[in-house]
Amino acid sequence: MFTKNQKPENAPPVPDASVDVTIQVDETYRSIQQVGDEIAATSTWLAPLRREIGKMIIGQEHLVERLLVGILSGGHLLLEGLPGLAKTRAVKTLALAIQSDFNRIQFTPDMLPADIIGTQIYNPQQTSFEVKKGPIFSSLILADEINRAPAKVQSALLEAMQEKQVTIGDHTFGLPELFLVLATQNPIEQEGTYPLPEAQIDRFLLKIVVDYPTMSQERQILDEQESTESPINVIPVARPEDILASRKTVHKIYMDDKIKDYIVSLVFATREPQNFKLDYQDYIETGASPRATINLKLVAKCLAYLAGRGYVTPDDVKDAALDVMRHRIRVSYEAEAEGVTSEDIIRKLLDTVPVP
Repeated sequence: MFTKNQKPENAPPVPDASVDVTIQVDETYRSIQQVGDEIAATSTWLAPLRREIGKMIIGQEHLVERLLVGILSGGHLLLEGLPGLAKTRAVKTLALAIQSDFNRIQFTPDMLPADIIGTQIYNPQQTSFEVKKGPIFSSLILADEINRAPAKVQSALLEAMQEKQVTIGDHTFGLPELFLVLATQNPIEQEGTYPLPEAQIDRFLLKIVVDYPTMSQERQILDEQESTESPINVIPVARPEDILASRKTVHKIYMDDKIKDYIVSLVFATREPQNFKLDYQDYIETGASPRATINLKLVAKCLAYLAGRGYVTPDDVKDAALDVMRHRIRVSYEAEAEGVTSEDIIRKLLDTVPVP
């Protein structure tokens, strides 16, 4: 027999908790090192790809980086900007440089869903219907001026963007593994446009606002136009299998639990701002959806991959927040009346929510 505070003679030694913590830290460190080595091995196509895009696009570093994030994550991108800011040019250059099939769909008010996904055509010789596939059956899709098409045409993209499949009649067809939709829209056009429904806009990983180039960049553009040399050719430098290998590595990048909590806090601050000492509850009609939480994690990992790191930092999350959440926060009429935008709210969140 032994008393309450007395251990039996043959009792095993009590494990030292500090030893377990040290072992866990060492394993995490080794895992991060292994992922870093894997990033170095799988990212050799990135530098040549940046170089090829740089042949055609002057400046727009943020746009180019976000295009790479879309390729690495497999998420769809919505590009918003005024005409003439190289949105379409950037996407076409990207398609040429990654050795992938590419289709450009110019959206117009008179389009039908069949113009995108395809339709069934009657074959009188075989007395049966045959499926004719539409331009959606491609790895890279440029949906140019997507907000010019009516809602029923925009909704035709929903199944393709979310499920990576298309249903035509009684048949369902899978889309390529590298399937990616890159949509553009003009923010100032009002006549003949249809705002994207919330269900569809939430399926875009990022909404990227493309801005004007700087004065020095615009001068360089002017000089390039005066050149009498032969047209610049984009050389294919990446293969789909290279990109798919990089995607697998992206998911292995380490993210600490504190950073995961930080992501959840940022998203919840858009739904319950009063709990984070923010006076924006009257400005936010609906907060960010759970897709914002998932996509913040994914984009932060992609940014870490582009930086050659096997781990995510809070700065990666901050860098991703604006593009991930600007189209997922719906502001109220009061906010619009006072000139408060979703971007203003996100910047305030980043300044207020404690950083780990």
